[in-house]
Amino acid sequence: MTDRTRILLLLGPALLLVGGMVLSALGLALLRSLHLFPQLAPDLSAYVAVLGSPGFLAALALSTWIATVSTALAAGLALAIALLLRRGFPGLKVVSVLVQLNLTVPHVVGAVGILYLVSQSGAFARLAHAAGLIARPSEFPVLTQDPYAIGIILTYVWKEVPFITLILLAKLQTLGDGAEQVARSLGATGWQSFRLVLLPQLLPALAAASALVFAFAFGAYEIPLILGAHAPEALPVRAWRSFTDVDLSARPEAFAISVLVAALGAGLLWLYARLILPNRDRDAG
Repeated sequence: MTDRTRILLLLGPALLLVGGMVLSALGLALLRSLHLFPQLAPDLSAYVAVLGSPGFLAALALSTWIATVSTALAAGLALAIALLLRRGFPGLKVVSVLVQLNLTVPHVVGAVGILYLVSQSGAFARLAHAAGLIARPSEFPVLTQDPYAIGIILTYVWKEVPFITLILLAKLQTLGDGAEQVARSLGATGWQSFRLVLLPQLLPALAAASALVFAFAFGAYEIPLILGAHAPEALPVRAWRSFTDVDLSARPEAFAISVLVAALGAGLLWLYARLILPNRDRDAG
C-alpha cells in the first residue's frame, strides 16, 4: 500500500462527510436557482436577472478586489513571518504564540473588533481626538464602510496571515537548509539563495494556501456585511440580502449568485491544479 493510498483511506470518512454536505448544498442551490422545484424544465431567468442587474459588475469587481488584495498582503506578510520564525532568536516562542493566537478567533468577532477600533466612532478615533490630533472623531480616516474596503481587507489579512504562516513553516521544516547552504558555498548571496533556491520550493505551498484564502475571501459574506459600504456591495452580501428578502421570488437570484461565487472559486482551484501541481510534480521528479 502506497503512502498516498494510506492517506486517502485515513481521510476518507472525513472527506465523504464534508464533501457530501458541500456537494449536497451546492446541488440544492443549483436546482433552486434553475427553478427545478416543482417544475422539471430548467429556467435561467434568475441568472439573467443577476447578470443583468445594474450593480452586478461593481459587486464582482469589489469582491475580486477584496480577495486579491487580502490574499496578496496576507501571503507576503506570512512569507516574511515564516522566514523570521525559521531563525532562532530570543522570544521565539512568544512570537509564535502571538502569531497563532487569533486562529481561534471567529471572523465575525474580528470584524466587530475592527469596527470598534478603526471606525470613525471607534477607539482609535477617540484617542486621536483626546490627543488633539483631530478636532473631532469624524475627521478620523474612513476605514470602515468605505469604497475601498480597507476595513474588510485588514480583517482578512489579520485572520489569514497565521493560516498561511503555519503552512509555510510546515513546508520549511520538511525542506531544511541543505540546498541553501550548497548555494551559499557555490558563491550565491543570501538574496540569490532565497530567490533561486528556497522560494521556488515554497511556491507550491504558498500558492495552495493563497488559493484557499482567495476562495474564502471571495465567497464569505459576514465581514463585508459588517464592515462594507452599502454600495457597492460584495457578491456574497447581495446573495444574503436576496435570500433574506421578504419577497420570496428573490430566492432563486440568491441561489444563482451563490452558484456563480462557488463556480468562480472552483475555477481558481482548478487553475491551481492545472498550473501549479504539474510543475511541483515535475520538480519533485
